[in-house]
Amino acid sequence: MERTQLETIVQRLYAGMEGNQVIVENEDGAGRPLRMFDEPLIGIGSASDPLFDEYKKPEAVGPWHRSPKEWLAEAQTVISLFFPISEEARKSNRGLPEEPSLEWLYCRIEGNEYLRTFIAGLRDSLRQEGYLACAPSLDERFCAFMNQKPDTDSETEVYGSMWSERHAAYICGLGTFGLSKGIITRKGMAGRFASLVTSLELEADVRPYQGLYDYCIQCGQCIERCPVHAISAEGKEHPPCHNWLLHVKKHHAPRLGCGKCQTAVPCECGIPGLTDRN
Repeated sequence: MERTQLETIVQRLYAGMEGNQVIVENEDGAGRPLRMFDEPLIGIGSASDPLFDEYKKPEAVGPWHRSPKEWLAEAQTVISLFFPISEEARKSNRGLPEEPSLEWLYCRIEGNEYLRTFIAGLRDSLRQEGYLACAPSLDERFCAFMNQKPDTDSETEVYGSMWSERHAAYICGLGTFGLSKGIITRKGMAGRFASLVTSLELEADVRPYQGLYDYCIQCGQCIERCPVHAISAEGKEHPPCHNWLLHVKKHHAPRLGCGKCQTAVPCECGIPGLTDRN
């Protein structure tokens, strides 16, 4: 299979898979249609990229982060997808950072179900073509840690998981980190990631950057947008962000989310200063 064939499969799934169109229901019961995501960007990385071993270091993700070949021994390629959140949903969340918009919350919860279905569909499509494939986030071995010890030998509690979609996206050439710890892609930061590892061998994309924060202009607008001051010039603190999401869930259960650091900022839907850099 060539990359163009993979792109065709992704385009077909995006065009035909249900779940991206939802009805957002107001408190009064009135509903309005919403398309949550635009067509995804595709990034390709090598399953043998040495950065995956670097991610196991405590100063990166941590030793609990599994490499592609730990998910699938025959892995040759990592496929990362970035689904930009639609303009309608982004616009709804650009207001003052007290509460996230209802549209944004749908993109977080109903959106997550859509992404799980999408990446499962891509995994199954590759399997039908004769390739082995594993979507780590759907694998029974996957585990996320929210202020928890990742294993019995750990002395500290962490926020993380055994497979980081953002770190995979960085390796696959989709973008670099911002102060808020999201990934800035050529379609911006406002969006969601999904990925899989496969025995299909494709040429890895050349990363158009070298540093972790090359696309971040350090403008500080995400710092100002954060409702709980979890972001600073040094980066992001997870506990206040997590606690804020729990607060939002109390008022909007079963939905939660925020996304204020991803909207009404220069990196919302593009790379800041890209014209100046080229």
